[in-house]
Amino acid sequence: MTRPIAITMGDPAGIGPEIIAKAFAEAPELLQGCFVAGDVECMRRGAALAAMGRIALPVAAIAASAECPAVPPGCIPVLPVEAGRRPLPPLGRVDPAAGRAAAQAVQWAARAALRGEIAALVTAPLNKEALAAAGLAFPGHTELLQAEAAAHRGMTAAQMPVRMMLANRELRTVLVSIHVSLREAIEAVTFDNVLVTLRIAHQALSAALGRSPRLGVAGLNPHAGEGGLFGREELEIIAPAIAAARGEGMDAHGPFAPDTVFMRARTGEFDAVIAMYHDQGLIPVKYLGVEQGVNVTLGLPLVRTSPDHGTAFDIAGTGRASAASLIEAIRVARQLSGSAS
Repeated sequence: MTRPIAITMGDPAGIGPEIIAKAFAEAPELLQGCFVAGDVECMRRGAALAAMGRIALPVAAIAASAECPAVPPGCIPVLPVEAGRRPLPPLGRVDPAAGRAAAQAVQWAARAALRGEIAALVTAPLNKEALAAAGLAFPGHTELLQAEAAAHRGMTAAQMPVRMMLANRELRTVLVSIHVSLREAIEAVTFDNVLVTLRIAHQALSAALGRSPRLGVAGLNPHAGEGGLFGREELEIIAPAIAAARGEGMDAHGPFAPDTVFMRARTGEFDAVIAMYHDQGLIPVKYLGVEQGVNVTLGLPLVRTSPDHGTAFDIAGTGRASAASLIEAIRVARQLSGSAS
């Protein structure tokens, strides 16, 4: 029997439960074999919001992921990850209890994936401020999952480097650094970090594409430094890392001017762009439309995807949130995990 896919509910004060319910309603065939890791009452509220006055999809509590196939079509299977019942958190604002509940769902799903009980996890958005308010040390999903995977393997987090890839049907970008300040991101542009990013992207995309990917590398500075006139990182760090990657057999090229390399990738010259920091890589993908954007964590011993947006507290509870990016994230998780729909 094909292993199920877990969808973590995200921050229950945000749009996560609502878009999950909409995904079950809008793409029932794709969602076969999927269940929600989270809270039953939060998901019932999300289903009511998704229904917008119509009859909401029923929510069925399950005790284990193996029970997922037995849930009747048209129901949302939910595996409670926390014992007991708590009051529903208020919608649309930061709440420590909501941040804690979101993190517990991710931790449960990560451990289930590492034990081989589920094929993949798809994470609905969580709120970094709520995580911090709950006393958690992780700034986001990526770092939390890295810590869980490293602990499972008996490693430190530093021994299991991971990278974020944001992708849609037109463009893929892989980031050298993720959730750090811009000043720290510049300091993170080192030979080792760039080379490790190239290795992780090469390995992951080789598996996904069935061939060696063509990787275009963005520079850090305007015009990729213009031969040292606008900074020397390209000459002293990025270009040597690319040369080392090519010496290992990777099809890597650059560094190229950041204001043109993404357009070149979009037209098919490269399979992915290696971006030096968070906003450099994510703005081009998000500009093309968050509806089809998918966040994929590379370098983990599990498959994890996520929609390309946040908790959207400003529209939480209004019924206006779109499930399009979440549906695409589930589709990509199926492709990467080999899980049949």
